[in-house]
Amino acid sequence: MSDYRDEIVKICRAAAAVRGDCLLLDESSRVKILEEAAGALVSNAKVILAANEKDVSKARSAGMKEGLLDRLYLDEKRIGQIAEGMRQVASLPDPLGQVLDDYTRPNGMRIRKISVPMGVIGIIYESRPNVTADAFALCFKSGNVSILKGGSDAIYTNMAIVDTIRGVLEENSVSPDILQLIPITDRSAAALFMTMREYVDLLIPRGGASLIASVVENSRIPVIETGVGNCHVYVDSDADLKMAKEILINAKTSRVGVCNAAESLVLHKDIADSFLPVLADIACEYSIELRADERSLPFLKGAVPASEEDFAAEYLDLILSVKVVDTLDDAISHINRYHTGHSDCIVTENAKNAQRFLTEIDSACVYHNVSTRFTDGFEFGFGAEIGISTQKLHARGPMGLKELTSYKYEVTGTGQVR
Repeated sequence: MSDYRDEIVKICRAAAAVRGDCLLLDESSRVKILEEAAGALVSNAKVILAANEKDVSKARSAGMKEGLLDRLYLDEKRIGQIAEGMRQVASLPDPLGQVLDDYTRPNGMRIRKISVPMGVIGIIYESRPNVTADAFALCFKSGNVSILKGGSDAIYTNMAIVDTIRGVLEENSVSPDILQLIPITDRSAAALFMTMREYVDLLIPRGGASLIASVVENSRIPVIETGVGNCHVYVDSDADLKMAKEILINAKTSRVGVCNAAESLVLHKDIADSFLPVLADIACEYSIELRADERSLPFLKGAVPASEEDFAAEYLDLILSVKVVDTLDDAISHINRYHTGHSDCIVTENAKNAQRFLTEIDSACVYHNVSTRFTDGFEFGFGAEIGISTQKLHARGPMGLKELTSYKYEVTGTGQVR
């Protein structure tokens, strides 16, 4: 344990030492480095994919579920998408030095509120190697130093990506310590990392419920809570059922192992008889296991009775809970009780019902006739995201460049005293 502590302290101290280096880089330099890093990821794809193959093979042998394997897996197309996300981040407006407020007090004192970097940002995440590149891009563009602690499942891929980016930093005469990866896969390393408040300004966990809970409960560093997603699709009495079918298929099946995938379906009783047979066909075609309430169970061959835990579950698998409700009020009440504050959708042609849902559902992202799968920094135009915040302080929803900045007050005067 002491050996780990020494190594982690060394990594964190090195990161803290280059806070100023990152801050002093002008925007054009940051843009140039990001664009070159994106190109390097593509040109170094064979090395990265060879490392990824080792991780995927090991995870498959260990029995990892297919939905989670999909999050870990990379191919040339996905590397291209990661690089494109980095380029988009590079092209976004500079979030630093923005004048957020500017006013003069009666005594002549001028006060300006200016956006500034957080400093050193730590990210603890699981088997999603795209987070490695996304986190660097967002932190670097916003003037922050990043320390990454990825999961053991993706260690070889993460090391290959970080080595590629650090090489670009060195080629540009910038300290590679601006990007750090904790290479220790033992879980105790994460626990030690959470104690490094002297060096790290902000910690962001990105992963499953147990990881996020562990960081929130044990970190001595300020934390932004992210991403557990029990996302709902509510099909209203006035829904276009063809649209509802398409949205549900996309939200549930396009990628089952991600936090913006739908886990729960809520149906108004007036359309239940029409839509439940459609749901049964969807479940058969896509091999979805249904966990159904008493009212929907008779219509769904092969479904199992839903428990209280099912309505609150983030499955990250081809499993869906089903609930039939009498009214929009009941739907809103059910969703607000069981959701995780991530993303919820109403399918309806009734504008009044849609607005009530959008207003009364207490989630970071609320959708009308749009799949929950759009809760994503890339889809929101942020280039990438550091995570999806499900809390309300400082940041909420997809976290892009602006969410990785703080601010300070610059006060100028002519000798005023109090």
